[in-house]
Amino acid sequence: MADVLVEPGVLAPTFWPVDKVCLWFLSGTTVLLALNWSQLPEAPWLLGVHVLSAMLIVLASRDKNPSRQKNAAVWYFRNWYPLPLVSFCYKEMAILIPAVWGRSFDGLLADLDFAIWHANPTVWLERILTPWLTLSLQTIYTLFVPAVLFVPWLLWRKHRYAEFRYCAFLIALGYLVSYVGYLILPARGPRFLIEPLQHYPIDGGWLVEAMRSSLDKMESAHYDCFPSGHAELTIIAWWISRWISPRLGYVYLVYTLCIIFATVYLRYHYTVDLFAAVAVAAVLLAKAPAMYRRLSGGEASIGT
Repeated sequence: MADVLVEPGVLAPTFWPVDKVCLWFLSGTTVLLALNWSQLPEAPWLLGVHVLSAMLIVLASRDKNPSRQKNAAVWYFRNWYPLPLVSFCYKEMAILIPAVWGRSFDGLLADLDFAIWHANPTVWLERILTPWLTLSLQTIYTLFVPAVLFVPWLLWRKHRYAEFRYCAFLIALGYLVSYVGYLILPARGPRFLIEPLQHYPIDGGWLVEAMRSSLDKMESAHYDCFPSGHAELTIIAWWISRWISPRLGYVYLVYTLCIIFATVYLRYHYTVDLFAAVAVAAVLLAKAPAMYRRLSGGEASIGT
């Protein structure tokens, strides 16, 4: 990381790398809104959120060297706004994708899975279904967002702000790239397409049902399978966690392996979603340092 990050105190470029990535994504989805305007009753307010978000990013970027002491509101906004923004963009995908495609590609992904394994993985895994394993894996799956955000939060708490900003850039980039995948190949998952082929339901008691129904309500009718954001982002979180301590890195490695397995066991993902997620995460982790330097305009980080 030494070749990416610089010591605090360097004058910031106008836009941070994460700003540019977010603005590019907002621009792209604004084009999609325009192209599908007549099919989207929500288009006016979605466009309003796009414009407001872009304006806030541009206005905040005018303070080239924000600090908590100088302007706390700008300081916290600039560092943390990607979190609500990528959440909004995720919810927007549920509205945009049906208008852009009007269909899903679950059949294609299921066929690819069957071609690889000569079976439907979610059906095959019924042989190890147990309530305690279901409860354990559903809890791990449900804790995905807190687990990913815990890593940048630890960097923030340790005042490692340069690393925090690079971490925020990587996580935001990972989320937004996965959304591009959803737009290219939308799918809802085996729990919808393959459900008629399953012999046994996912049963882990009332707590599992509460977690599953809560996630369904928060996520809406999403087409968010390919690539698996759960797998991709936990791999990124594991990679970053090693900066904090080797012990935390081992914990996140175990968590990552568990959540990858959970996505198929719980029937949220096809295995090809996981292969794509591993490939995307590997490419991002390999290319992100050079991209970060380039988007920083010659400076690799922002001063505190």
